[in-house]
This record gives sequence, structure tokens and C-alpha cells, in this order.
Amino acid sequence: MPHPSSLWRGSAPLLLASTSPTRRALLESAALTVETHAPGVDERAVEAQAAGLSPADLAERLAAAKAATVADQAPDRVVIGADQVLDLDGTVFHKPADRAGAATHLARLQGRTHALHSAVALAVDGAVAEVFVATARLTMRPLDATGIDAYLDAAGSAVTGSVGAYQLEGVGIHLFDRIEGDHSTILGLPLPPLLARLRERGLLAF
Repeated sequence: MPHPSSLWRGSAPLLLASTSPTRRALLESAALTVETHAPGVDERAVEAQAAGLSPADLAERLAAAKAATVADQAPDRVVIGADQVLDLDGTVFHKPADRAGAATHLARLQGRTHALHSAVALAVDGAVAEVFVATARLTMRPLDATGIDAYLDAAGSAVTGSVGAYQLEGVGIHLFDRIEGDHSTILGLPLPPLLARLRERGLLAF
């Protein structure tokens, strides 16, 4: 639900180049007026063109591609593009296609620390003005096949909705021994640095 008292001062609602309900909810919880637009970007094609980039740089490239695509269609709007990359010692993970894929992800992640790189691109006047990335680090507790199956049973279809096969705001929290990083970064949209940039541009009430 939109916040009853918006702090957004743009001439039109902030345009989020994503259909992610989590990202929209984060912005609305911060009392911003938001509209969404699907960017229609082929993420795997962008990734192929970005071969050789670090996972954090890849996240920035994907966020910028999304913001640029939507800003080109709405040059008079302030546009936010965002993307998140899961990085396990330099290996990038994608969303699992099914339960078996989720089990494979978890078998690789268990007992180890991985990074979530959440990037944001801000576009104004039809062009990307700045891009930044924030990183969180999560240490998954050791899990055997029985533990992984128990988690998959509890999580259900949600396991295919994220790159790590978990959602911290749900039963995924049971998977972890240690979490380092801002909660909004883990959810895919680092709010403190984003709000700071919007504030600098006079787009927030305070």
C-alpha cells in the first residue's frame, strides 16, 4: 500500500524499471510515490556482453541497462533501475528453474559465505546519471541433504523466486549463521544510499 504521506517531490511519481513487488514495497515503505514499468531487458544477453566483469560490476551493468531502456521511453521521468547478483567466490548464480535446481544451489552455498551485490542506476532527463552498488555478505549454516529437503518443503514455490533459492523475509532466515549488510540491500534495493542521492537532487521533502 502506498504511504499515506508521500515525501517524494518529483513532478511525477518515481518510475521503477522493474515489476518486483519487493522493490516497489521498499520504496513505498519509505513514503515515496512510485510507478513501475517492466524494462524488457534480456539479462542473459547483457551478461554475455559483459563477460569478464566482476559480479559487482555486472550488477551495475544490468541496473544501468534497465534504467536506460525505460528512461529512453520516458525521458521526462526520474527512473530507477536495479539488479542483484549473487556471487559465490566469483561465480554468479541465477534463479533456479525448479526444486532440483534450488537444491543444487543450496548444496553449493551451505557452509559458505556468499555476497549479494545490489546495484541501482538513476536516470534523469532520459539518460543514466549515476550508478552505484552495495554489498551484503551472508554465511549459510552447514546443511545436509535432509536439512535442504526440509527447508525446500517449508519454503515451497518461493525457492524459484530468488537467485539464492531463499527469501530472508520468510523461512529462508533459518538457513543462516551470520548476515552482514543492510536489510534493503539483501532485498535488492539499497535504500540509504539511494535516498541520499535523491535527497541531493532535491527530490525528497527532507
